[in-house]
Amino acid sequence: MKTRPDPGHPLDDPVGTALRGPHAHLAERRGRVLRYPSEVASWVALPPDPGPADWADAAALTGPGGAVTITAFREPPPAGWEITFHAPGVQLVDAGVAAAPLPGAVRLGPADVPDMLDLVARTRPGPFEPRTIELGSYLGVRRDGVLVAMAGERMRPPGWSEISAVCTDESVRGQGLGGGLVRAVAHEIRQRGETPFLHAAAANTGAVRLYESLGFELRRQVEFLAALVPAGVPGPGRPAATAAR
Repeated sequence: MKTRPDPGHPLDDPVGTALRGPHAHLAERRGRVLRYPSEVASWVALPPDPGPADWADAAALTGPGGAVTITAFREPPPAGWEITFHAPGVQLVDAGVAAAPLPGAVRLGPADVPDMLDLVARTRPGPFEPRTIELGSYLGVRRDGVLVAMAGERMRPPGWSEISAVCTDESVRGQGLGGGLVRAVAHEIRQRGETPFLHAAAANTGAVRLYESLGFELRRQVEFLAALVPAGVPGPGRPAATAAR
């Protein structure tokens, strides 16, 4: 696999381009920093050249002890921030996915959120919050009324949509539900005239191999970073003294 650099591409900063585009109605902004509401997602978009004022704005938007998660970062946060997660990842794009509906899959809505959170707790596919479902369409499979597999959409830069929250309960693994749901979500994305993409931890070689077998290919390598806002910063909505211009 080879990384395909493409400077200025919307997927180079998928959080920022999504929050300035299709997800603008969800955007919280302070200075040059954008973020989703914490109950939707912890993703934050910093400018490509973040300075101390930008980190202060990110802290003020999030509040003390809050989590800031970044996919397009180039430098670690300033002193005082506690890094809770840092790992290499990959960004994969549709290169011929055999997209198709999955028989038996159902559309998930707000009433399904408790079951979705329960499945996420059992399978740990990555960040998923009570309002994450607002980011896009979600499909699931139930067995005897129990939600056992799902996949949906997260970041939506213009012209693109990220497939995320792909998870399958241990009781039904090996039945092709994960791959089937990825193809089904990709089908819905294509129907809108958009292109599917996704992220995965580089160390999760099984998932990467699955996505490649479905027709995704590597676009670029990324670095996932999660950090906690230091104590002593103003809470969301209040001026941050360190951000004074």
